[in-house]
Amino acid sequence: MTTPRETPAGRGRGGAAAAAEHRTEYPVRTEEDLLEARHAVRAATLETGFGLVDQTRVVTAASELVRNAYIHGGGGTLVIERLRRPGGRGVRLTVSDAGPGIANIDAALADGFSTGSGLGHGLGGARRLMHEFRIDCPPGGGTTVCVTRWTPG
Repeated sequence: MTTPRETPAGRGRGGAAAAAEHRTEYPVRTEEDLLEARHAVRAATLETGFGLVDQTRVVTAASELVRNAYIHGGGGTLVIERLRRPGGRGVRLTVSDAGPGIANIDAALADGFSTGSGLGHGLGGARRLMHEFRIDCPPGGGTTVCVTRWTPG
C-alpha cells in the first residue's frame, strides 16, 4: 500500500464549530488498501474515544464506501479526519473516486439496489450507520461520499 498522506488539520466542513484535529489520506487502489483502510478507521475511532458499538458502525460504513470506490469507481481515496466541536468529538470519512458516478442516487440508497453481486445494503446502510451523510456525483462522473459520526454527548 502507498504510504498515507497526512496534512495539517484545518476547519471542518461540519459547521463553523467543528474543527479537524487530524487528517490522513489513504489511497484505495488494491485489495490490501481495503484492509488498511479498515485498520486506519478503527484506529481513528479508538483515538477519538468511540465505544465498541460506534467503532463497529464507523468501520462498517467505511468498509462499504471504500469497497464501492474500489469496485465501481476503479479505486479512489479515503480521507479520515478526527474532529472536535463543543460537546463532542467525531470522525469524518470522505471517500472519492473518478469512476462513472451513480446514475440514480435515490435508487442507489434504497435497500436491495445493487449493480453487482452484493445484497444492495452498502450505500444506504452506510447512511444509516452515520450521523451525517453527503453524496456528490457531478455530471461527467466521479463520486464523493462524506460521512460523519459523533461521540455521545
